[in-house]
Amino acid sequence: MKVSVIMGIYNCEKTLKESLDSLLNQSYKSFEIILCDDGSKDNTLQIAKDYLEKYPEKIRLIQNETNKGLAYSLNRCIDISNGEYIARMDADDISYENRLEKQMNYLESHPECALVGSHVFLFNDKGVWGIRKTKSDPLKKDFLFGSQFVHPTIIIKKAILNQVGNYTVSKATLRAEDYDLFMRLYAAGFRGHNLQEVLLNYREDATAFKRRAYKFRLDEAKVRYNGFKKMKLMPLGLLYVIKPLIVGLIPQRILTLLRHQGLDSNRADEATRPIVK
Repeated sequence: MKVSVIMGIYNCEKTLKESLDSLLNQSYKSFEIILCDDGSKDNTLQIAKDYLEKYPEKIRLIQNETNKGLAYSLNRCIDISNGEYIARMDADDISYENRLEKQMNYLESHPECALVGSHVFLFNDKGVWGIRKTKSDPLKKDFLFGSQFVHPTIIIKKAILNQVGNYTVSKATLRAEDYDLFMRLYAAGFRGHNLQEVLLNYREDATAFKRRAYKFRLDEAKVRYNGFKKMKLMPLGLLYVIKPLIVGLIPQRILTLLRHQGLDSNRADEATRPIVK
């Protein structure tokens, strides 16, 4: 078993099947899928059990007694994983058929690289509406502007993930566990790479923006402060610590408009592109 794909699942009955199917259809075969149900209240757990029964050689399922958050759930998955590499996936996203194959080919031919991600198409129930491109080889200073990897696209060496203590479980990292992790990796001297192609469809719609309450902006500021300090980006980093606090004061309607304008210049063409599974 080369790769363990870890997924926290919570109230995702409408999207879980499509996400799991995209993994089960991968051209790369040496992987397992570990699901951790985080106290779902809908039919999510039953769907996961159905897939476990149908694909017992591929899928493993664990449960949290109560809702613990994504970082806690992912750490539980990592603890029981068999893979040499850990791949991320969310229960509402779609991986392309050759995603794992392309990423593993890169990692195994570039042993100096700790993790690899990719570009993503942004989509909702109406289809693809944009693209998010990531820098090929991010540097420490790039994290001043935000996370440099799209979390559900990454594959990382398990030994390196263990070395930095896996995900941080805290109130501050509840919505920024990935940003925190990537900065700790870079502070420890590791580096990552983003393949310059789309390998995943990332679900992002209006509800995603509405969930970003101001209290989470405060938490992100704390994560930024701690991360920048560990990467020795202070005192310049202080200017960027307050960024989420300022952004949080912008009316949601304007923020959404600015976000759409800030995407790739080809976003209008991508909006008509069908979702590729």
